[in-house]
Amino acid sequence: MDEDLIDETGTPLSRYTKLPGTGFFYPDSLDDERAERRARETIEGSEAVVIADGDADGLACAAMIREAYDAALDVEPFETVIAERATDGAETSEAETADGDDAVDGGTADADEDAAGVAEADDPTENAHAESPVGLVSAGPYSLDTALERVVAYADDGIDLYVCDLCPDEFEPIEEALDALSESCESIRWFDHHQWNDAVAAAVRERGVDLVVGESDEECTADVTLRSLDHDFDERWTELAAVTRDHDLWIKEDSRSDDLADYSYWSGSEEYAAVIGAYGADLPPVVREYVEARRVEKAARIDAAVDRAATHEVGDWRVAVTYGRCSQNEVAERLREKGADAVVIVKPAGSASIRGSEDFQHAHEVAGKVNGGGHPQAAGCKPDIYDDMLDYAHHWSTEGQACKRVILAAFEAVAEEVEAGNAVDDDDADEAVADDDQ
Repeated sequence: MDEDLIDETGTPLSRYTKLPGTGFFYPDSLDDERAERRARETIEGSEAVVIADGDADGLACAAMIREAYDAALDVEPFETVIAERATDGAETSEAETADGDDAVDGGTADADEDAAGVAEADDPTENAHAESPVGLVSAGPYSLDTALERVVAYADDGIDLYVCDLCPDEFEPIEEALDALSESCESIRWFDHHQWNDAVAAAVRERGVDLVVGESDEECTADVTLRSLDHDFDERWTELAAVTRDHDLWIKEDSRSDDLADYSYWSGSEEYAAVIGAYGADLPPVVREYVEARRVEKAARIDAAVDRAATHEVGDWRVAVTYGRCSQNEVAERLREKGADAVVIVKPAGSASIRGSEDFQHAHEVAGKVNGGGHPQAAGCKPDIYDDMLDYAHHWSTEGQACKRVILAAFEAVAEEVEAGNAVDDDDADEAVADDDQ
């Protein structure tokens, strides 16, 4: 492929935001080979391994665990790289090239493993993933089984294993690996705040896993990790958990939470864990300057996605649907301000984010009908509708028409189920009144 075709330099934002990041076009065979190599280098010889979602919440947990093991990386080399990146005007970080999703969306891309690109030869952080005695493996809900299998393959016996901010929809994909790890690991601790299926949680605990699940509308996983680790954390870590929660639960009362969320998206997992491990929620000037520079493009992407949105009436709900590479939470907020009860952001890589509101708390139900899951007000999916590159070509040229159609059909199905449930509730209420009258 001519690399100029996927080079965004000089291309209007209105065009390149309709296409996936360059990592999408990186062959899976080469990508898998690189991911396997990095995992081996990360895991081999580690005294503990953390499998964490690659967003701000999951990586905050990883930083806490490294702090507890006195295994944090030196932040200075990362600051040098960040300063050079800002000076060079780099607009796309490794974390974004694969058009990755956040955890609640059931991310299909892993910032460190699935993104294309090779580190520069003089990059002092090139081998950072192999330098801490607490290895960090980023994963999403749909790559959790692969991450666990890699720990089985490369970890020494007797390690401590941590899984953070990840909730499997089904137990079967992770069963074999978890069985093996329950035999070889000294301990397995799992911290999360998503809504677990009772049967899946029970199966995980039956393997001797210390599973701690916080209330999803009160805690982020950083909160759960902070209170679960037997370590005397200073106030900086309590503040980091609070600011992470501010974004993860969409409280939006602390401006620093947007800084953390944006920076985690625009950086690799090792860099983010090292920086917040050193500075907590108060990012250093070089990082803040980099984040502010990137936000210029971010704002333009948000505007483009909002302008592309169309609103559909589904049952009692107004569902706004849009398309493009953008920050889905901010787009959803803007569209809610315009009157939407629910928002769907279809992404060029084929996945979609579903965001709800106080008047729509069925996002996970909709996502569950199209190969996804998540929270009542925040979920994600990737409909199984892409058989070949022609399907993707149609996806890009029509701004996700087929994906939008199947997700709206899922909304219709959920609306019918909710209406039927309300009808049953009304009948039960009528019967109760009749019984009282008798």
